[in-house]
Amino acid sequence: VLFAPFLQSCLLCNIMFYSLEGVNLTAAKERGQLVFLEGLKSCLDLLFGEEEEQSGQPSPLQFISESASNLKALFDFVRTSLTPAGTDSWKGPVLLVDDLSVLLSLGVTPVAVLDFIHYCRVAVCSQLKGNIVVLVHSNEDSEDEENELVVNSLCHHSDLILWVEGLATGFCKDVHGQIKIIRRVSLELTAEQDHVQIYQYKIQDKNVTFFARGLSAAVL
Repeated sequence: VLFAPFLQSCLLCNIMFYSLEGVNLTAAKERGQLVFLEGLKSCLDLLFGEEEEQSGQPSPLQFISESASNLKALFDFVRTSLTPAGTDSWKGPVLLVDDLSVLLSLGVTPVAVLDFIHYCRVAVCSQLKGNIVVLVHSNEDSEDEENELVVNSLCHHSDLILWVEGLATGFCKDVHGQIKIIRRVSLELTAEQDHVQIYQYKIQDKNVTFFARGLSAAVL
């Protein structure tokens, strides 16, 4: 879980595509602009009983050691992070969850995952006028019904969907895949259809290059 209140038009794309060029997360964390929950470290601290001894507070990942898949502690962590000390307040916060499918792998039920996202939407989007960005995995041939239930529900409630997939024609060294950008105009209860744009991309050492389908420099 990443929680960041600074300008997001650049940060969101960089985070989603794992290219942090121009965004110094360490500096942002030191300035109090970023709260970061490292899942692996928190799991280890919880299993060895170190986290609660140090902070005196329940671990955000408390559900791992419990029989019931209750994400209340994780939501409380998000809500607490939304309330900075003093009179300072965050404007336009963004909650980044990377990735939500892991919760299902840890035994959390789809209902609990969707309830968690619902409460986060109320706190971040409705109350604070912010945004939520969630990464999930899906596959047309997937037989994981629980994961597909979560994916379909998130797509139904999202304003913007970035669907990244490989090429239908198979591997290509110059084009690594394509991204479909779906803007959910239909959520505004208008007669317009959703806007769909499709681009292809190539992953490089420090960035990602996007281009219209069939317009790769290697092809031209």
